[in-house]
Amino acid sequence: MIGCLLIPALVKAESESTAFGNALSRLKDAPTADLPEAIERLATVDDPRVLAALNALLENRLYVVKGSGRIVSATTTGDGFDLTDLESGQSAGSAGRFDIKKIAINNTLRNAVKRLIARRELGAEDAGQRLQAVQALTEQADVESTSLLRARYPLEKDAAVRTAIGTALALADIGSADKATRLQAIRALEGNLDQQVRNKLAELVETREDGSFVEPDADVRNLAAAVISNLELKLQLNHLAETLFFGLSLGAVLLLAAIGLAITFGVMGVINMAHGELMMLGAYTTYVVQLLMPEHLDWSLFVAIPAAFVLSGLVGIGIERGIIRFLYGRPLETLLATFGVSLFLQQVVRSIFSPLNRSVATPSWMSGSVEINGALSLTLNRFYIIVFGLLVFWALLAILKKTRLGLEVRAVAQNRSMAKAMGIRTDRVDAMTFGLGSGVAGVAGVALSQLTNVGPNLGQAYIVDSFMVVVFGGVGNLWGTLVGGMTLGVANKILEPFAGAVLAKILILIFIIVFIQKRPRGLFPQKGRAAEG
Repeated sequence: MIGCLLIPALVKAESESTAFGNALSRLKDAPTADLPEAIERLATVDDPRVLAALNALLENRLYVVKGSGRIVSATTTGDGFDLTDLESGQSAGSAGRFDIKKIAINNTLRNAVKRLIARRELGAEDAGQRLQAVQALTEQADVESTSLLRARYPLEKDAAVRTAIGTALALADIGSADKATRLQAIRALEGNLDQQVRNKLAELVETREDGSFVEPDADVRNLAAAVISNLELKLQLNHLAETLFFGLSLGAVLLLAAIGLAITFGVMGVINMAHGELMMLGAYTTYVVQLLMPEHLDWSLFVAIPAAFVLSGLVGIGIERGIIRFLYGRPLETLLATFGVSLFLQQVVRSIFSPLNRSVATPSWMSGSVEINGALSLTLNRFYIIVFGLLVFWALLAILKKTRLGLEVRAVAQNRSMAKAMGIRTDRVDAMTFGLGSGVAGVAGVALSQLTNVGPNLGQAYIVDSFMVVVFGGVGNLWGTLVGGMTLGVANKILEPFAGAVLAKILILIFIIVFIQKRPRGLFPQKGRAAEG
């Protein structure tokens, strides 16, 4: 009894498999003129393997094995190909380049295949696949594609896909012969910042070479012009939001670069010209960690951050114990000594890693961007760096406010002589403070490795900016460093479109010089007897 019930299902599965195999065989046997018909026939087969075959055809991976006549998907490997049998889905071994023949298609057929793939994916369970299908059909913009989208629109439940279909239908209706339909389509597109929408609306108000309008009806043109005007205002606001985002991301980088310097410069009065090289060590630590764990790149940063902090912190303590402690009270000599250290560290890195820049991979969770609308997208790596910069700031603030070391650091910063008289070991505090600031510099290097290539000169690009942030915010004040970094980052990005990158930096420098003339101790001056003196 059960066997009788299973027979129809088995027959159906066998017929679908046979239909797929027959349709696939037609691709290799059909002459070039009949290839479009063969592709269409393959696309009509109700079989999940059809999508894989069409994608292989689109990506020029569909081949015929000369000996057996099997149709396979081929992937290039060295001097040969790895083959996958499309009917079974199993590996078909490997082959040399002369053992297989490509089923080639031209651009016209490629567009047709894209349309066929989009048709099949329009009914997919995954909303992302359906959205991609809608976008592909929107680009085709033919009668058949529009009919498919109209049929799908009342059935679609996902809001994003439904909106995309509505946009595609409105774009199609702009070409309607009926004036009321065109007006309704333009109203439907009001506020839509998609590039295709802007281009289509701009076409309506264009004039031909003979002076006539592309859109003959004045009411349609006026409505399109009004919608375009509103879109321009929205575009400017989105551009401003993007500029602010990039400014905040630059500010976060400046914050990370300067916050360690704010501690050493503010507490110890040391002009550390090797601060940039400590950041460089952090960036190279990220590079080495990724070399050691190539199979776990998504987790590499979580290992690199503490490793960079420890390495740069130990190097910083070594610099303080070996050189700087003999030079306290002589700022010019500390500047020269740390400049020599910076050259030494650069040469050490060149000797180990060579002078060439190294590329650090970005983890998958930091890759890509979040699209807010058709005119604004925020890159994830910059977003995470903003968050990371704020987390480092709060962590450092907590250390200085909630721990014994922080209490001693603040005491030494306010009045070194009194702190020493109260039994605080100022030499130990100096070493730990310099190590803490250097460790934070190493952590900043980890963040920088996600924005730029890692090289021996990486730190040199940020040392001047770091000092500007510290001086502008107020020497030794972390809140001043936060406000200063974010302010200078946003100001730099606002000026760049008008003045260019180089002139923008010059203008910022001039502003800092003028500002320091008026407020020599910065936005948030350090408090305490030593500071007052």
